[in-house]
Amino acid sequence: MAEKNEETPENIQEEVEAAGTGSAPEAEATEVAPEETPAADAPAEAAPAEDAPAEEAPKPKASKSGLTRRDKLEAKRAERRTAAGKRQPRTPEERNAERLERRAAVAKQRRAYRAKVKAKTAEARRSAPPREPDHAPEHGPGKAKTRQGVVVSEKGEKTITVQIDVVRRHQRYHKILRSTVKLYAHDERNDAHEGDTVRVQECRPMSRSKRWRLVEVLERAK
Repeated sequence: MAEKNEETPENIQEEVEAAGTGSAPEAEATEVAPEETPAADAPAEAAPAEDAPAEEAPKPKASKSGLTRRDKLEAKRAERRTAAGKRQPRTPEERNAERLERRAAVAKQRRAYRAKVKAKTAEARRSAPPREPDHAPEHGPGKAKTRQGVVVSEKGEKTITVQIDVVRRHQRYHKILRSTVKLYAHDERNDAHEGDTVRVQECRPMSRSKRWRLVEVLERAK
């Protein structure tokens, strides 16, 4: 079948209308384009910020000798590397001999120091005045206890009864606890009397109940 290519007046009118409608957007585009071009051609404001010089990093401080700390560390490292390169390899026997020699030198120095301290202590002990013993001869080794109290009885021969009032606070409940202890002390000269404040010292057992002896009378009864 043959194709129909006839141009009718209706077809010609439709093409003219289509051409007329298509030309309007193109004209608008050409009119808007000149208005947008000045904005595109405007110079960028951020350009000067990019060209600003960067802040310089703080320089390390130099010492009096003109070398910084980093230079000194590098010099020390180079010196160690040089010394390590010059060091000759040693056998285990040589290292052991060096260790023993170093130990002997340290031991000799330690012995000299101890001998010096010992001589100094002995000299101070000889020059010091004689020290009185802390305990009675009959007490034996160790330091004797000492108590202070009031004589409540002197009826026994060469024997006194000393009353000691103890006041202490409870460790947990913090309550004040009062207690009384009576000691029987040996009074060789019958020097203490009832009501006197005396000091007694621990000693060897003198009788069935006496374990203390009179040292001195602190205060006489009025």
